[in-house]
Amino acid sequence: MSTRVKIAAAQIDVALGQVHANLLRIEDIVAVTARAGAKLVVFPECALTGYCFNSLEEALPYAQPVPGPATDRLTVACIWHDVHVIVGMLEREGDRLYNTAVLIGPSGVVGRYRKVHLPYLGVDRFTTPGDGFSVWDAGSLKVGMNICYDGAFPEASRVMALQGADLICLPTNWPPGAETTADYVINTRALENNVYYLAVNRVGEERGFRFIGRSRICAPNGQTLAEAAHDQEMLLYATIEPEVARDKHIVRVPDLHELDRFGDRRPDTYGLITVSTGREGQRLTPKSQLGCAGCAAPPQVSQPQQQPQEAATEGCNGHYDDGMAEDALHQQEASHA
Repeated sequence: MSTRVKIAAAQIDVALGQVHANLLRIEDIVAVTARAGAKLVVFPECALTGYCFNSLEEALPYAQPVPGPATDRLTVACIWHDVHVIVGMLEREGDRLYNTAVLIGPSGVVGRYRKVHLPYLGVDRFTTPGDGFSVWDAGSLKVGMNICYDGAFPEASRVMALQGADLICLPTNWPPGAETTADYVINTRALENNVYYLAVNRVGEERGFRFIGRSRICAPNGQTLAEAAHDQEMLLYATIEPEVARDKHIVRVPDLHELDRFGDRRPDTYGLITVSTGREGQRLTPKSQLGCAGCAAPPQVSQPQQQPQEAATEGCNGHYDDGMAEDALHQQEASHA
């Protein structure tokens, strides 16, 4: 009998610079999706911090190390609900800033991915690029991570598929102009690699900059399993079967129409893909007076967003104070001693 795993994508709004309020909301949604049976829930790019920062100096105070305070709290949520979570955040390492997606489970940080392909947009104008792609175990799933613009580069998904990914997750902050990416590219990445693909965008505005939603979950044949509206917060669910993604030999008509997504590859003909054009790694110089959407105002202090009505679970409201986090982490360490 094949394994079936329920996954979730949380298309939400995010408050710029309000790390604590965003974290509380993420914890609530973890509780909601766990109650619905999801074993993995994925949040948008920079869901912890917001995206439209105007300088490195402005963004760094909102960044955290990995592991760090936010990942410790989410570890407690994962212990409590026996789930895995992928969340987008700004990561600080010394004076360097990374746009990072972190996979967290009951054992703590399972893996982190630092965005490799950086557009001239928002905080990505000031971040350091990552250096590669990996696949991690999340329960019975093998999961790869990309972030936003990475989805426009087919090589990234192909590398993770070759590494054995069943599911590729793309936390994103798609802006206007990315509608065709949402509508077509996500399904294509799933189809060409015979993997499940989850892309989760945000909604709302930051500094006058609007995000377009349109999150979706796709099957290995490119079919859309679930999709969200362009302007509403929504939770998407899909039940997936890892074995379907692992079988790259597709039989449509036995002995007459068969495909093998990996067996039919011709790597000997792809050499030009890895040849440098001389333009790689060049970054545009940030314009000193131009903000994410052309305004230079500092982050506004937002009121905490209303939590989902159904977020409370029996015995826990989804929030974990520092004492609870410390106790749970100590118990976890003792169990592995």
